[in-house]
Amino acid sequence: MTEKNVFLKLENLQKTGSFKIRGAMNKVSQLSEAECAKGLIAASAGNHAQGVAFSGKARNVPVTIFMPLGTPVSKVNATKGYGATVKLIGQNFDEAYIAAREEQLRTGATFIHPFDDMAVIEGQATVAMEMLQQRPELDTIVVPAGGGGLLAGTLLAVKSIRPDIRVIGVQSRNASAIAFAYKGNGLLPFLGKSIAEGINVKTPGNLTMNIIQALVDDVITVSEQEIASAILFTLEREKTLIEGASAAAVAAVLNNRIPESSQNVGIIVSGGNIDVTKLVECQQLCTNMPLAK
Repeated sequence: MTEKNVFLKLENLQKTGSFKIRGAMNKVSQLSEAECAKGLIAASAGNHAQGVAFSGKARNVPVTIFMPLGTPVSKVNATKGYGATVKLIGQNFDEAYIAAREEQLRTGATFIHPFDDMAVIEGQATVAMEMLQQRPELDTIVVPAGGGGLLAGTLLAVKSIRPDIRVIGVQSRNASAIAFAYKGNGLLPFLGKSIAEGINVKTPGNLTMNIIQALVDDVITVSEQEIASAILFTLEREKTLIEGASAAAVAAVLNNRIPESSQNVGIIVSGGNIDVTKLVECQQLCTNMPLAK
């Protein structure tokens, strides 16, 4: 379909259903007993929440997670299932983040940032390291980006080992803050609603942006229709259910947004925590958009 060799790195099959367990576990495992004494707190659109909850449970540390009101029920229930206390507040990640920071100041709990932390970024870098071990012929890696932790980690890993490999970040056109900062080309950086809630971030991290600005080859955007179509495509053709953030990266390749010279392409399928009810929304978005052939 794309006339390329395309390899999917299926982090949707990872423990907790996404790559986020890597960064969360790397961070939490390094905390001192004093840092754990008053518990852990985090803000998340869902996947980081599960990673922190799982990691906290592994260390027998109480965890409180702030999540936006529209977070998929599957992510909320899974986070509670790992023993965390969940507080739903705000219309998007950024509003939940502000509330979590206010709570952290009141309680003295240790805040686990979802992306703007070097230990978290280093944990996410292990995805790309595995890809290079498994498929050394890759010439391009396509990465979904919200706050930028996965993209920054991928860049640090790839550009230190194989600087010749092209790394491309992908965002929803409705939440394109990183693309806007990188290109400054008049994109609307944040419209506030996206089927890819995992990358629906208004303000990326300072640390992540410094890494991205210095190392990334390109940051592109895809439409909500293209994301929805990629979710359905991956389910129908690859028999794999993925969430919107993952589908953004798949959509970029399906819709020929990456350079024609890219022939061996790795896509980081970042997670699969999606409510099945969202498939109806995907179908509605794609009503006037046929699947790629």
